[in-house]
Amino acid sequence: MSVMASDGAVVTVRLVRSFQHRNFKPVVFRGVNLEQTVEAFIDYVKTDTMKIIHQAHGSKTNELVMSLEDDDTLILRPGLTLAAAGV
Repeated sequence: MSVMASDGAVVTVRLVRSFQHRNFKPVVFRGVNLEQTVEAFIDYVKTDTMKIIHQAHGSKTNELVMSLEDDDTLILRPGLTLAAAGV
């Protein structure tokens, strides 16, 4: 299954460089296939953990880099597709 698809979703990922200094780099991925597994996308981005920080029509966090709340529900779990994980 392809990581990127011509008709896929647009996903913005914040790559955190430093929590202490609140330094991050937003990277936009276009054409993301939401039926791929969380592991495949994490391997593609070359990171170890991902967490949803904003969902459409939901409230945004006031934390500048990443919310420290709701880790149990917002950290993307292995074995799920991106769509099933809520991306």
